[in-house]
Amino acid sequence: MLIRDATIDDVPTITDLFNALISTTTIAWRDQPASADEMLDWFAHQHENGDPVLVADDHGITVGYTSWTAFRGGDRFPGYRHTVEHTIHVDGNYHGQGIGRSLLTALIEIARQRGLHVMVAGIDADNTASIALHHGLGFAEVARMPETGRKFDRWLDLVLMQRILT
Repeated sequence: MLIRDATIDDVPTITDLFNALISTTTIAWRDQPASADEMLDWFAHQHENGDPVLVADDHGITVGYTSWTAFRGGDRFPGYRHTVEHTIHVDGNYHGQGIGRSLLTALIEIARQRGLHVMVAGIDADNTASIALHHGLGFAEVARMPETGRKFDRWLDLVLMQRILT
């Protein structure tokens, strides 16, 4: 498995990975899938900001991705400039093979190289696999926020996890 920087050619697969669980799970607190244009705009914004987008490449097939965004508004609140919030998505056919761990490990290393101090994950409380992955990579649960989201006519709890990098 090769972990590499994403290219514009990866965006359709990244879009599919992003959208894969929206209609059936609470992993992403979103009601509608992202459009191709939305994801192209997101990808361009990531590159303009110098924020990484990494993919897991299995012999030419993109099977997962990870990225980060500025925490709590970026430039609007410069006190958070040393903190980022990340996301990670792996094709369901590849779960349990260490791909998420490899992607997140690579992202953590980039964050360290760039002098970031904290990485944050916001995870649906029912996503026990993601919580376990993050625990295994040194993230600590720092908050459990009841009923902060709503999807499928039910209230959802948010787990915030963080890892101090320096």
